[in-house]
Amino acid sequence: MSDLPYPEHLRTLVEEYLEGLRFGAGGPMDRLGEAMRYSLLAGGKRIRPVLTLATVESLGRPLPPALPTAAALELIHTYSLIHDDLPAIDNDDLRRGKPTCHVVFGEDVAILAGDGLFAEAFSLILERQEGSAGLKVAILAEIARATGVGGVVGGQYIDITSSDAGIVDLRQMHALKTGRLIEAAVVCGGLLGGLNGDSLRPYRAFAAELGVLFQIVDDILDVTGSDQQLGKTPGKDSQAGKATYVTQFGLRRARELADEARVRTEVCLPRLSGRITGLRAVTAYVAGRES
Repeated sequence: MSDLPYPEHLRTLVEEYLEGLRFGAGGPMDRLGEAMRYSLLAGGKRIRPVLTLATVESLGRPLPPALPTAAALELIHTYSLIHDDLPAIDNDDLRRGKPTCHVVFGEDVAILAGDGLFAEAFSLILERQEGSAGLKVAILAEIARATGVGGVVGGQYIDITSSDAGIVDLRQMHALKTGRLIEAAVVCGGLLGGLNGDSLRPYRAFAAELGVLFQIVDDILDVTGSDQQLGKTPGKDSQAGKATYVTQFGLRRARELADEARVRTEVCLPRLSGRITGLRAVTAYVAGRES
């Protein structure tokens, strides 16, 4: 499984679609649109939209109609990164190997750039996503749940308000902060592929384990990686006294937990429908990534 190449054909589709997006009609909003695109087009493996497309692909559906939803998930992920990096939260100066949005454009513009990307994500689905009104509502509901108090925002709140790393439920925190958007990416792919109800359960289970795997590896890389590898400042979480799998269990046990999470994720894969090569490849990348 580790030899599977990352599905670059899916990432390329996402990159081309994102490159074509423009925000604002010019005039006084030009600088805001520039800030939004600066962070959005900074690169990366585009794991969340790639998961959406890989799920659609596995179900035998055409990929281009799924691009608005896939892109919307990347807009939301980018918004969360911009806000995470702000001085009031993680105070990071580097993201994806480039100065963070607030460093380049100022904290005020960065806040608005994140807000703008979040709103534009919903507009993409409402205005460009093909399909019935029911399908769009189901996609929007999934994403809204994944990004609110029961998702990214709630997980981030736990992260920044937990002063005692020893009492934090890491799985709960990261299931919200990281895992729910990964789950939404897979589930939205399932919805676009014609699934609903109980047929989505194995996809949710797979995505939940993949989210745990992603976060454990991320915590390990925060300790072992360099800024050149990671594209961001390493060691920030441990220096800030934040709860991570490494600070709570130690590096050796964290690596064991990563292996256990990888096995659980791989066990979930055969329960999914269709040709799941792309989903296997993303899982392999997440398990073995160095950045």
